[in-house]
Amino acid sequence: MVNYCDYTCGIVPTRKTSLRGKRNRQPGRGEAGTAKIVAPWRLRKAGGLQVLELIPLAILPWLTHGFSTRVGGVSTLGGQKALNLSFMDWDRRENVLENRRLLQLAVGAKDATLVAMRQIHSDVVHPFRREIPRYARNDGVEPAAKPCKGDAAITGEPGLLLGVQTADCVPILLVDPQRRVVAAIHAGWRGTLARIAQKTVGRIQMEFGCKPANLLAVIGPSIGPCCYEVSADFVTKFRAQFADAETYFDEARTGEEPNPLQWMNMYPPGHQPPPKNVHLDLRKANRLQLVAAGLRETNIFVSDLCTGCRRDLFFSYRKEGTVSGRMMSVIGVRGR
Repeated sequence: MVNYCDYTCGIVPTRKTSLRGKRNRQPGRGEAGTAKIVAPWRLRKAGGLQVLELIPLAILPWLTHGFSTRVGGVSTLGGQKALNLSFMDWDRRENVLENRRLLQLAVGAKDATLVAMRQIHSDVVHPFRREIPRYARNDGVEPAAKPCKGDAAITGEPGLLLGVQTADCVPILLVDPQRRVVAAIHAGWRGTLARIAQKTVGRIQMEFGCKPANLLAVIGPSIGPCCYEVSADFVTKFRAQFADAETYFDEARTGEEPNPLQWMNMYPPGHQPPPKNVHLDLRKANRLQLVAAGLRETNIFVSDLCTGCRRDLFFSYRKEGTVSGRMMSVIGVRGR
């Protein structure tokens, strides 16, 4: 039996940390990122691609998973080859289909059926069993007359590969090693606010009888609090939903100016100074949701790779704008 606790060193903090201290920004594309890939993570090269994996999942023989990077592929972005995995206006459909084929080869899921929903930044969770409706596959072989919309998918069916697309949002993979059930979650700020991670755990428990304490969760590369600057009204939005919401935010990096969180807490209504921007830690918000849903902290693995900082490896919509690609995080039960 794998002792998953052995792999959490350096990934899940063993003590409470504050975001209010100083944090050094990591360099952008073209510079060496400060976040290194260390155990329990590994960057595996396959067929010209580089796929990020979590070692505790990679050693499970019945499971396939991976977090794609921008490296490799047949698309061209900024004069370089790129592994774009979403149907974008700037890319050819044939390129995306080939990139998806290459990714499936790289993760050992050549013959699996890729389930990639149309993501809508929601709390909609879809369980998939056996026969997958043509519209749900959305694999681009033919236009889907009725696209399957949602932001989380669950299955225990061998031969299905669940995928979520991101370019800053938080990708989350769930695994029940006992029941061999998996889930893929796309959590942007709207999905996080709607508790999609927590609701997916509830749905996997209801549909498949999984116990939250047995689940493993993997939070993949996403934009970090170092780069995710949002307006101060986000504090109000999150405080309305989460009792610990203020711990998700870091003060704006504007020299010696007052913390806008303090303005909101200390001034009477209608007398606050103009609010400044704050920095949101989506990874932390989703990790705490998973803990609230019943997962053990030692079973939650969090990548500290920031898509905004590490543009040598990842796409970042916030840093690159509309002409940016999409990564795909995939997970599935291998076919028998």
